[in-house]
Amino acid sequence: MSLSTNDDMDDLRRRLARRHHIVGWCGLLIFLSVGGFLETLHGFKIGFYLDPGHRLRRELWTLAHAHGTLLGLVNVAFAVSLVHFGQWTPARLKLASFFLVDALVLIPAGFFLGGLSHSESDPYLGVLLVPIGALLLFVGIGLIILSARASYPSTDKK
Repeated sequence: MSLSTNDDMDDLRRRLARRHHIVGWCGLLIFLSVGGFLETLHGFKIGFYLDPGHRLRRELWTLAHAHGTLLGLVNVAFAVSLVHFGQWTPARLKLASFFLVDALVLIPAGFFLGGLSHSESDPYLGVLLVPIGALLLFVGIGLIILSARASYPSTDKK
């Protein structure tokens, strides 16, 4: 690779690391705040949240909070590791970045929308965002694994 190509790749890694730091920490702030809001609803015994007919809402919103918080941490971890390891191509790096950010949005949004307006036992159609976000997350993590494995020399001796 030429020096210019390496500089471009280093710049891309730094820009995406910064983006994932910001997105991850903002995601943590948002979803930890959602958790505080849910605890407030629980503490004040708000029927919209606690009535037995809204058990599904409570579970889905708790899943939105938990998954959003975890995916915020995943984005921060990606940002930290991005500048330290991995043999990336620009296309693979941009794709993994895109998939991780989209998963951070789609999975919690799907759980939240699923609980927003539901029947007794079926979530709202918004829950269909969850498997789409999960698929993007799986592919993004797979791309990270490919890049991480490519950066270490093989230990196989022949």
